[in-house]
Amino acid sequence: MVQVAAEPGKPGAGVGARWDDHLVRRSSEVPLISRQEEVTAFRGALERAAEGEPGVLLLGGDAGVGKTRLVTHLADTARDAGARVVVAHCVDLGDVGIPYLPFTEALTELRGVPAVAEVIAERPALTRLLDPAGGSGTDHAERLQLLDGVAGSLAAAGRAGSPLVLVVEDLHWADESTRDVLRFVVARMRSEHLLVVATYRSDDVHRRHPLRPVIAELHRQRPVEHVELAPFTPDELREFTTATRGEPLDDVEFDAVRSRSDGNAFFAEELLDAGQSSTGLPWSLADVLHTRLQRLDPAVQQLVRLAAVAGRQVDESLLRAAAPGLPGLDSPEVADAALREAVAQQVLGVEGQHVAFRHALVAEALVLDLLPGERTTMHRAYLEALCAEPTLGSAAKRAHHALQGHDLTAALVASREAARSAAELLAPAEEQRHLEQVLSLWESVPDAEELLGEDRVALALETAAAASSAGLPMRAEQLARRAVEGLSGDPDRQARLRHVLVRYVLDLESLDDALAQSTGALDVLLPGATDAGVSGTFPEVADADATPELAWTLAVHARVLLTVDRDDEAGVFARQTVDVARRADAPGAEADALTTLAVLEVGTPDTAAELVDRARERAVVAGDLRTEMRCWFGLATTHFYAGHLDEAERVLVAGIERGRSTGVIWGVYGVQLLDLALLVAYFAGDLADQPIPDGAPAPALLYLDSGRLYAAVAREGGEAVAAAEALRPSWGVDGQIALVAGGLLADALTWAGRYDEAVATAEEVAAHVGATWSEFFLGRIWLSALALAGLAESAESGPHDGDAARDLLDRGDTLLAVAQETARRGRPRGGSLGPEGRAWLSRAAAEHSRLRAALTDAPADPGLWEATVREFDFGYRYEVARSRFRWAQALRAADDVPAAEVEAAEALGEAVAMGAAPLADAIHAWGRRARVPLPGARRTTSLLTEREEEVLVLVAQGLSNRQIGERLYISTKTVSVHVSNLLAKLGVSGRAEAVAVAHRRGLIGV
Repeated sequence: MVQVAAEPGKPGAGVGARWDDHLVRRSSEVPLISRQEEVTAFRGALERAAEGEPGVLLLGGDAGVGKTRLVTHLADTARDAGARVVVAHCVDLGDVGIPYLPFTEALTELRGVPAVAEVIAERPALTRLLDPAGGSGTDHAERLQLLDGVAGSLAAAGRAGSPLVLVVEDLHWADESTRDVLRFVVARMRSEHLLVVATYRSDDVHRRHPLRPVIAELHRQRPVEHVELAPFTPDELREFTTATRGEPLDDVEFDAVRSRSDGNAFFAEELLDAGQSSTGLPWSLADVLHTRLQRLDPAVQQLVRLAAVAGRQVDESLLRAAAPGLPGLDSPEVADAALREAVAQQVLGVEGQHVAFRHALVAEALVLDLLPGERTTMHRAYLEALCAEPTLGSAAKRAHHALQGHDLTAALVASREAARSAAELLAPAEEQRHLEQVLSLWESVPDAEELLGEDRVALALETAAAASSAGLPMRAEQLARRAVEGLSGDPDRQARLRHVLVRYVLDLESLDDALAQSTGALDVLLPGATDAGVSGTFPEVADADATPELAWTLAVHARVLLTVDRDDEAGVFARQTVDVARRADAPGAEADALTTLAVLEVGTPDTAAELVDRARERAVVAGDLRTEMRCWFGLATTHFYAGHLDEAERVLVAGIERGRSTGVIWGVYGVQLLDLALLVAYFAGDLADQPIPDGAPAPALLYLDSGRLYAAVAREGGEAVAAAEALRPSWGVDGQIALVAGGLLADALTWAGRYDEAVATAEEVAAHVGATWSEFFLGRIWLSALALAGLAESAESGPHDGDAARDLLDRGDTLLAVAQETARRGRPRGGSLGPEGRAWLSRAAAEHSRLRAALTDAPADPGLWEATVREFDFGYRYEVARSRFRWAQALRAADDVPAAEVEAAEALGEAVAMGAAPLADAIHAWGRRARVPLPGARRTTSLLTEREEEVLVLVAQGLSNRQIGERLYISTKTVSVHVSNLLAKLGVSGRAEAVAVAHRRGLIGV
């Protein structure tokens, strides 16, 4: 049996059809990408041919999809397996073809094989075929002799274990005689050691192509397998472009190549070679596309140009309606005939109710070839058809053709209609895009306000709301600011609308600006109100003055005061808002104020939850999705910070589903719900890499990527440093990103053994966030605990002289003091820290104790770690396991080995169950050092004993015998014995030489 190499791929000739030598040279360096199913089918057919079961592999695919690259690889595979391979070609010579060309080429190469030479010698017709001065016979007998001779020669060229593989490329260009020979050879196949591989371009084989009936006939033959080579999938294209470029493309460039090439290998390579900065097509690619299109009748060319103006795909009814009247398409009948011919020639295909180009670049090439006036005329044809029959397309489509057809008035009106349609469909990103288009056209249409029945300010604020819902908070703030600040000539209206701007400013955490805006608005709408929060005496608000605008201004001012930690004043304004909102029938403002009051009641979670539930009901009545999502988030955080994680998860599921179903999931509160869901899953011990839902805008990605780091650090340890470091440039975008990503970077650096960097990073984050928020923000407790952990690890990792030890102790004392002072002065709402805050404060104290134990004679305090475990046991599974491990270490240091074994085993079981590999590895390593038996502990198989290995590792770290004894819980004398034994076993005389020899032998890690 032939031995078929199952190798992943070799460099070969060109990718796709052989368009030019330049392409072949470039692609010859690229290994075969994907195509494993096709290679598997070929290997099976090759093995059968080697055993005397001939076969035919018909390989179809569009031009440039990679047929030649594949068959080149198949030919290499066959040669490596011991097969004889002959590659022959059909050539496009138009109406003047050369009969039998590929078989003449094949027999010319094979005539040196003795068995083939005998067949040729016995058949004069073959001799004349192969004689350049002769020709083929024309009578029936000689033709039959020629056909039989070709079949016999091919049969003679193969033998058992070494079949003939005949590759015939570009069968779509084959002349009639060549097609006849192929049919004859296939029909005569019986037991030859022969495999025929024939390629053809599917996009050239239209309905009337002469190869089409041949393919249909061959399909009915037993030995024929048909493979249609598909374009690359996105993953395959990513692999191909990376191999071609030599490095991965960024997402923007890759998306451009993917959308323009449709996964076609040749198209993708040409686009890469031209560079994505080019708005046109590479000349080689444009020439290929234009050559094919120029073969079409003039009417068909005009019809496909019209189709191309609409994009890759166009509704068939719209195309038919727009075509009549254009030059060359004088009537519906002519247009209909042209459309049928375009489909028959496979330039266009049918996709449901649409006709579409087989390749996006064909449409692009056609559009680029049009003169500006021609494009305008065609867009106007579509616009007229859509205006005459609106059911033919959406308002968005009408707006597009109006804009491209330079009918700005129609574009303005249609874009506004399209925005309303997008809003009804809960598609804020599309709504924003259409509204931005209206704003851009406003100055160009003199009577825009009369046409739309609204002014530019209202339109801009509506656009800002759409941008906010679409997850673009900076754009929302920009739009709202321009609209509000542009009303300087109307201070009353400006004051009434400032509350809209304040909400977007708060999203960006510009607290001073938000306070100035809301204060300025109140000074106009309700003079004296801004002093009421301090004095407690609120100005009287008459019923006539109790407007929705005032209610909203009071509500956002209360929220600003809450954000800047002026809680008492926030409560005064929130309660006043409820009164004004009810009189003004402003349920949205009432809901916002009730949510603020709920935050102030966080110390009594049941009361807070009840307030948020009432607020959510009022938001639903108001139809205010933004406020409703704030309520969902407020309710979730109420349960979360109270330690009721199951209830928080229930609310998160419902809130996220509400955001998704209403299209506002990428608004600020939708993203916060998604982020909190990541945290709740992590708390529960789910360390899987949670995917981010499709369609996330860039700001949301930053926020959620930081949240995903919690599980990543627990799952990967030091390997997560790069992912955390990548978010450092985004610290200035949002304080929450800086806090989470920066803190987790510190944790990851500690796992990586980069202790000094870890501590410095935690301190840097604390300073950065403190400058953004306030000095004693509660997250500083977490950062202090992480920094203390880094110091403790550093202290335990190696020797520290007197000054270094004192420095570590001083920094540790400072960090613990900061954590404790933050707990006192950070003003947790409700008057006391929640479960998580108490747990991290407890861990900070325990880490401080660990630090002191490592640097002084102070004993470890297991009680501090026991308390930390209890504090984290509200549902923080990973930190319970990590703290339990530290508790076990402290117990072992206190010589309570049985208790240490119990806690370490529990911590290890949890770490393994969660997939927290770094923690599990650390527990195993400590168990070996401390002689604490643990489930699954590894036993050494090296020259040295397990204890000697542990001693040698610490010797390599530069520790003295006394320090090694402290780390391993053994006496200095015992360490000395172990050192002497390992020196003797390694045949060395000193500690440094022992370390070097052990490294070379692989006994210890480098």
